[in-house]
Amino acid sequence: MLAGALAAMLLAGCATPQRIGGLAHEQAFERVGRFAITVDQPDLPTEAVQGGFAWRDTGAQLLLDLANPLGSTLARVSVEPGRATLTRSDGSTETAPDADALVLQVLGGEVPVAGLRYWLRGQAGPAPVQERANDAQGRLSSLRQDGWLVQLSRYDEQGPRQLRLLRSQDNRQVQLRLVVNGP
Repeated sequence: MLAGALAAMLLAGCATPQRIGGLAHEQAFERVGRFAITVDQPDLPTEAVQGGFAWRDTGAQLLLDLANPLGSTLARVSVEPGRATLTRSDGSTETAPDADALVLQVLGGEVPVAGLRYWLRGQAGPAPVQERANDAQGRLSSLRQDGWLVQLSRYDEQGPRQLRLLRSQDNRQVQLRLVVNGP
C-alpha cells in the first residue's frame, strides 16, 4: 500500500530535481539525489517505486521536492514547527502537525522524514538509539532508531551519500534507499 501510494504520486525513474535554493544569506543543508522504496508483505507482490529528490533544511524549515523521471517536481513537502504540508503539482494540498504524521496520512505507511533530517548529515536523531556502529574514520555507519535499521556509507564533507533504511513490522518489510549525487 505504501509503495502503491508513492507510485500514484511519482512515476518510476531516476532523474533528480534541481536544488531548491533560497535566500542568498540563508544557511541551509542541501542534498539532491535518487530514492527507491520497496515494500514486501507475505502473499502480496513486492511494491517498488523510484524517483528523484531535492532536500533543503534551514533548521526552521525543511523543503523536500519529489520528482518524476524527467526531473519535474511532482510534489513538495514543507515542514515548519507545528505544521507539515504536502503540495502536489496539481495544487492540491494536505496538512498534518509534523512530517511523519503527514507521510502516514498521505501514504498509509511510515517513512521517517524526521529521522532523515539527522541521518542525511551522518548523525543520530534525538530519539533513543538501540545500536550504533562507526566506520574506521569514526563516522556513523549504522544505527537502530525509531524502529529503523539505518546504514550510512560513501561519505563526503556534508554526510553520507548512500543511505539504506530497513523496517520490519507486522509481517511487512519496508526498505528505503537514498543515493545522494556527488558535488
